[in-house]
Amino acid sequence: MSGRRPDLPRTERDEAPMYLARYLERAARAGEAEEESDEGSPLYLRRFRQRRAANVITAPLPPLWERSDHGMQMVLSEDNRNKEIGAPPQATRPVVNDVYLVRHAETQGYSTEAGITPLGAWQARSVGHTLARRVGTGEKIVLAHAATNRAGQTIEQLHRAVLDGIELFEKDVKVVDPRPYEEFRNFMVATPDGIMDVTSAFRLYYSVLERFERTALGDRPAWLVEIDRFWRTQQGGGDPIQHWLTIPMLHFEPPALCVRRFWTGIRSLAAADPGARIVITTHSGPIRAFAIWAFGYDPGEPYNTEHVRVKLMEGGREALVVYRNRVQEVMVPEIGDLPTWSLDEQWTPPEAENV
Repeated sequence: MSGRRPDLPRTERDEAPMYLARYLERAARAGEAEEESDEGSPLYLRRFRQRRAANVITAPLPPLWERSDHGMQMVLSEDNRNKEIGAPPQATRPVVNDVYLVRHAETQGYSTEAGITPLGAWQARSVGHTLARRVGTGEKIVLAHAATNRAGQTIEQLHRAVLDGIELFEKDVKVVDPRPYEEFRNFMVATPDGIMDVTSAFRLYYSVLERFERTALGDRPAWLVEIDRFWRTQQGGGDPIQHWLTIPMLHFEPPALCVRRFWTGIRSLAAADPGARIVITTHSGPIRAFAIWAFGYDPGEPYNTEHVRVKLMEGGREALVVYRNRVQEVMVPEIGDLPTWSLDEQWTPPEAENV
């Protein structure tokens, strides 16, 4: 056998495939016939061909739900897909303000004033995107938060997602930039350095406790004992918020006062922006205390970015509190009519003042 390689058929092709060549021929013939017959065509058909050739759209765009794909239509209709039987519009009472008490997103830890994790950022943006899908054109969204890093970063990510969502869904919605409010802070602890957030008090607690454990001299002060019980409950896998809700502590802010100042903040925001949706990122302890006050029992700890919804009814005297598919009608408290529990300021019942 010789070393010569056998000749193989050439497989490269310079010309177009037959099906493509025939298609190009048909398209060329159709274009020539279209140009020749333009003079005898109706005016609207000639204008249509000119716009198609220039690829210019002069007519207004149809609504988003008509020109969107199937995936976008599913997103737009997701909130309407439920098994509830809705009452007719004339049977429902008008809601003046829709308030969302949102727990902050997943945080990096509670032993210091830390921010949220990347998963927490995704959780907050998911809430903001859902809110943008639910609001209608012409509405207003007011954003507020507790003055902590984890609550502030949660509302910041939520704010960005709302702006992206209303642009995506082409809605005309006014969004007020987030602001911190003192009324929505976490429950506080009285320490020798002043009243501070329970998380902020951890550094002081840990340094003082370490000194007592190292020297083993003297009795620990009462504030240190109470904070130690709270943190050891969390470290042992227990529920420290339940500990705060059920066990009286002299140096911790009582749950009832948290509910009171939450209502103060809600009423203030509602009075400043009637008709707006109000989104407040805060902490699980006061949110849970608020839900317990409304329902009369403990419905459980809210997860990260889970919310308690408060619908203020027309007239400002009644509200609906919604949490985990439970709805309770409550009377909106008048802050000035609530007792102060101070002997220096004797409380007079509102009925007695009107006599």
